[in-house]
Amino acid sequence: MRISPLHATDFYKTGHIRQYPPGTSLVYSNFTCRSDKLAPVLPDFDGKVVFFGLQGLAQWLLIDSWNEEFFRKPKAQVVDAYRRRMDLSLGVGAVDVSHVAALHDLGYLPLRIKALPEGSRVPMRIPLLTVVNTHPDFFWMTNYIETQLSAELWKAVTSATIAYEYRRLFARYAERTGADPAMLPWLGHDFSARGMSGISDGATSGAGHLLSFRGTDTIAAIDYLEATYPDAEPGFIGGSVPATEHSVMCMGGEDDEIGTFRRLVTETYPSGIVSIVSDTWDFWRVLTEYAAALKPEILARAPDALGNAKVVFRPDSGDPVRIIAGDPAAPPGSPEHKGAVECLWEIFGGGTTPQGYRVLHPRVGLIYGDSITLDRATRILDALAAKGFASGNMVFGIGSYTYQHVTRDSFGTAIKATFGVVNGEDRVLFKAPKTDNGTKNSARGLLRVEHEDGRFVLHELQSREQEAQGLLQTVFEDGRMVRSEGLATLRRRLWGEAG
Repeated sequence: MRISPLHATDFYKTGHIRQYPPGTSLVYSNFTCRSDKLAPVLPDFDGKVVFFGLQGLAQWLLIDSWNEEFFRKPKAQVVDAYRRRMDLSLGVGAVDVSHVAALHDLGYLPLRIKALPEGSRVPMRIPLLTVVNTHPDFFWMTNYIETQLSAELWKAVTSATIAYEYRRLFARYAERTGADPAMLPWLGHDFSARGMSGISDGATSGAGHLLSFRGTDTIAAIDYLEATYPDAEPGFIGGSVPATEHSVMCMGGEDDEIGTFRRLVTETYPSGIVSIVSDTWDFWRVLTEYAAALKPEILARAPDALGNAKVVFRPDSGDPVRIIAGDPAAPPGSPEHKGAVECLWEIFGGGTTPQGYRVLHPRVGLIYGDSITLDRATRILDALAAKGFASGNMVFGIGSYTYQHVTRDSFGTAIKATFGVVNGEDRVLFKAPKTDNGTKNSARGLLRVEHEDGRFVLHELQSREQEAQGLLQTVFEDGRMVRSEGLATLRRRLWGEAG
């Protein structure tokens, strides 16, 4: 469905042009994360979000979509469509459309967006960006586009921040148990696409995941990054491995499930990594009887060009902590009591890290992606460590149970006006609801952000000369990108690494 960006707003925005005081010529707003009270993050979260998504939305929405669906279409067509929507929904003549015609005549979005560098970790209440009109006749545009800016940005920022928390968790346990730190970008795999609010949402959220990881099954996220965050020298963005689903396993029949496994690991994929869903019927039979019977074939698989020859077993139901690390309530000595990692260890063995934790043989592994959260991932890693297993034995499929169980309120993201001009007079705008606890208090006036003593600091009530300085740099102005960066730069900024 192709949606006109002019219509990608809330109805109440359409009347604001008449509600501002006569003589209004400038509206200046900012986008800020105000609170992490509702954020699904680790207990020691330091109150910083990962800024991500502006460059992408500026390109596909503010430039491509506005040009294709508004400026390059006949003026009569877009104006009549807008008039019809307003007349039918708000009443005939409720919204004058002359300002829409004037915008079409202008031929570009008269806005300037300044932002902090993407990939930065920014504390609560520090503006990630500011937006202001560049033409006095179009003061109404600043907050008219609030809906589309907010809707496209809050999720990108939230997903990038949560992905950062997952990787921070994995890094902590890798250091504790001696797991290979080079594998950190692969320990979190994006499984979320089918559970997101549409393909576009999945692509944007999945792109945020890829700031911290390389593993993904969301193809559209890679396309999104390649199109909107291109590097001068294109590099590896993300990847996956061949993997089955229940329809594949069921099609082979329960009576010959082991035959399906054998065919997959010896004929279909005789080398490289293959992930096989293993709980279609009896997961514990697969992890004991089938795995033992197939051990010679699994160990004989040839490495691919990257040196990989791993069969990954994937449980997909039950309590993930008990499935992976064992159920203390199960009969002692049973597979359920031991857990999946210990069952594979008993068959395939492995090695130990310098810290003395066990690592499965490189020909086998586990991935779990059913309803994983940061809390569950922590409990799984804790339980494995208690049993003497390193964290690198597990890959986590991070799905919509993580990336969709969030809202704009998770980090309190909001766009608020802080400055305006009426009849040539500067006006400082400030919101401070008496009925609120202070979370919704806005900044004041023109804003500047600096890096002082290793942290971002907000300066309010700035002069125009002061506002022109600082770390908020122009990214978008008058319908074009002024500044852009590649994905490798964002990853380097966030993790000190590229690629």
